[in-house]
Amino acid sequence: MSGIAGILTIMQYVIAFFIFYNPAGCWALRVFGWFIWVISLVFGILPIFILRRKGGVPKGKSYIETTVFVDSELYAIIRHPQYLGWIMFNLSMAMVAQNWLVWTLGVVSIGLVYATILDSDYQALEKFGEAYRCYMQRVPRINLLLGVIRLIRGSRGG
Repeated sequence: MSGIAGILTIMQYVIAFFIFYNPAGCWALRVFGWFIWVISLVFGILPIFILRRKGGVPKGKSYIETTVFVDSELYAIIRHPQYLGWIMFNLSMAMVAQNWLVWTLGVVSIGLVYATILDSDYQALEKFGEAYRCYMQRVPRINLLLGVIRLIRGSRGG
């Protein structure tokens, strides 16, 4: 699923900037799209460093090959920051290009990414067991606002 979503995202990017870019579209939507794009980069890149530093990744292995369960920093707010970044990237491309085909590719890609997120939760449950089950109850999947609210409430002790 993530492979197909990746191909759709690349197609969306190419179509957005090289084929159907709409310079006459709504400038406010375009500016907001660029803002979302910047945030998507943070969510896409920061987890690489967090998992390398805290995930017990064996030397020479990919950052996704964690041996230690990570639930701090960005992972204390949402369980899947990179997937959220991917979704935000899809949305940003659609807002910037303002074309129906770019929107369609983005929506389909987002659906596939979400299915991948569900599968990732299942795999993490198998790998980390009860600790991940408790983490799932404490930290939302990709709802950033809810994650921040829960983190603030938790840091206040209630």
